[in-house]
Amino acid sequence: MAKSKPTAGRPARPSRRKPKTRPASGLSRERIAAAAMALVDREGLAALSTRRLGSELGCEAMSIYHHFPGKTHLMDALVDLMLKAAEVPIIGEQGWLERLRRAAHGFRAMALKHPKFFPFFATHRLNTPAGVAFIDGIIGILRDAGFSDRDAATYFREIGYYLTGAALDETAGYARGPSAAEPVSGEMIAANFPHLAAAAPYFQPQHFQATFETGLEILLDGIWQAHRSRRRAP
Repeated sequence: MAKSKPTAGRPARPSRRKPKTRPASGLSRERIAAAAMALVDREGLAALSTRRLGSELGCEAMSIYHHFPGKTHLMDALVDLMLKAAEVPIIGEQGWLERLRRAAHGFRAMALKHPKFFPFFATHRLNTPAGVAFIDGIIGILRDAGFSDRDAATYFREIGYYLTGAALDETAGYARGPSAAEPVSGEMIAANFPHLAAAAPYFQPQHFQATFETGLEILLDGIWQAHRSRRRAP
């Protein structure tokens, strides 16, 4: 059967082929990552989706995929955004111990600035470009102090254990974790556990900063003592 031809004077049917999507005007990786972090800060990680993020940015969800192939790539960008706030002092600025101290305080400040994202960050491998640079920077401080590669790796992990544990405790830890079905009451603690009852007021948030600094100084003092012993060794 012959194909029907357009009737004279009647325009041919327009093509139904969908136009290719283009990146929304004004979008960038930086703007998308900042909006994603702001959303997580407000509502938590569960609220983050490309559809919701598109709504926040005033664009279609597909526009985000022009900048990030998938959500995993977006999460990597958020990890890198966190690391930008974690300062690694440049070698030569100050003494090596003070640089470690500043880096530790910067790490905690980063976690407290984004407490709803930090639990994800804490278990994400630091194998993005910014993550690798962060690790290299901390190890570089220890190597600059004269520690061997092995000792630098050991102390890097020890510092990481403390910082990650402390930050997780403050952002998602004990006070926010699961509770017993029938927790021990304050009255029972006061009557039967006098040491805990006396110490309890110092577990409050207003003491977190001092507690963190005390633990950090104990750790740094141990590294300093190891450094002194190494220098004295024949």
